[in-house]
Amino acid sequence: MALHFASTIPSHLLMWQRVREYAVPPSMIETATARRAAGDWAGACAAARVDTDLDLRAVRDRHGTAFAHRLRADLRRLAPDLLRWHMPRIAPDGRLRPGLTISLCRYGSWGDVPVQLVVRTPPAWADAGQRMSLTLWDESGSDAPEHHPHPHPDRRFRLDLHRHLWDPGLSGELGRRCGASAPSDSPWASARWADEAELLLAAEGRPRGAFAVRLDARTRAVLELTAPDDSHAPTFRPLLEALPAQEAGALPVLPEVAARVLPDLELLRAGLIAPDRLHPLVATALAGVDAAVATPAGAAGDPHRVECRGEIHRIALRDGVLTAVDHDPAQLGREELLVALGGPPLPCLRAIDAVHRDPEALPAVRERLGHGDVAGALHVVEGLLGSRAVLRDGPLREELESAAERRIDHGLFRSGLGDEHPAAGGVMRRPRIERRTPFAIRRKRSARSRPRTGMA
Repeated sequence: MALHFASTIPSHLLMWQRVREYAVPPSMIETATARRAAGDWAGACAAARVDTDLDLRAVRDRHGTAFAHRLRADLRRLAPDLLRWHMPRIAPDGRLRPGLTISLCRYGSWGDVPVQLVVRTPPAWADAGQRMSLTLWDESGSDAPEHHPHPHPDRRFRLDLHRHLWDPGLSGELGRRCGASAPSDSPWASARWADEAELLLAAEGRPRGAFAVRLDARTRAVLELTAPDDSHAPTFRPLLEALPAQEAGALPVLPEVAARVLPDLELLRAGLIAPDRLHPLVATALAGVDAAVATPAGAAGDPHRVECRGEIHRIALRDGVLTAVDHDPAQLGREELLVALGGPPLPCLRAIDAVHRDPEALPAVRERLGHGDVAGALHVVEGLLGSRAVLRDGPLREELESAAERRIDHGLFRSGLGDEHPAAGGVMRRPRIERRTPFAIRRKRSARSRPRTGMA
């Protein structure tokens, strides 16, 4: 019996390794950086697949010229590729955490209500292309999209206290804010909790006191920030007396980027990524980190040269179709007939079939399509088949067609026309139960006798 050794690398690091490989390709970083350097913030957002739901003229008319100038200055500072690099993600594929509204800037009260610059991610059913959207949000909620599942800014995922994660001018703070100088064998950045909690409480207008850290879906650590006086560095400790659940739930929550160790720091220390594979701004900020030597990925074999009957034969495009060019067409016809009758195929024919049905690069294509990098996926396919190849039926064609179909769902979501999951089969959403709903329907809808989920 063969022995199979389990990987000692934590699963979350393997996920982040794939994210860093595919989610923000170098071409996106280069294009977005060039457009931002030219002062074209909208073009930089387009290069990073960030939709801008902002009308600066309407903003000026509503909130005044001073606010419009301040907002425009922040938009010019924004590096959307760096923002995408640091966005929260979910296992196992490392895609953007769906249905989030994340605060980037809090501007205080301009007019009647406070205003925030936020970035939103679509719900899971409409996440094709892994696009994000940039817009303004105010506490009145008058401009909140009705089709977004969570239009209000999330307390756990916020970046207004961590501008260095999207502002290139402050990216040098990353090494200090992520605790790169402090050794850590845990995914929790507890050495930085006291300093980060002080920033959090000050932003919330609260004195030093209690705050919460979300440890998992059901557990929160309630801690207390203390110091003898303002001249001493703050420290934290568990709260001496347990708070009622309602009060504990209302405490400020330490943002996720402050609670956990930076994924790039973990990858460097584990030797799972080389510094030159990081975002350039991140690599510069973490230049002093003691990193383990990263193992280079093995290069895939050349799919266009095949060992066949003791010789090296070529596979090339002929009229858009991969063909074994070192075999006579009549011989290929006889061999294909032999295969149809159940005979063994030539190695060249076997290689052509493998490229279409089970190529080595299929995982790379899937990863790129999953993260919205359609251009990168097509580049891999062209490397396999050529620039004018006709795809046969198989996994490659299915993946590309599926990606194109999913982008339609995202378009429906953006237009507000597709607020129902496609699995519903086009059935309209049932109306909410309210006071005007007839009593018979309310009783039927609230009955617990029927199961709410299907059972196999």
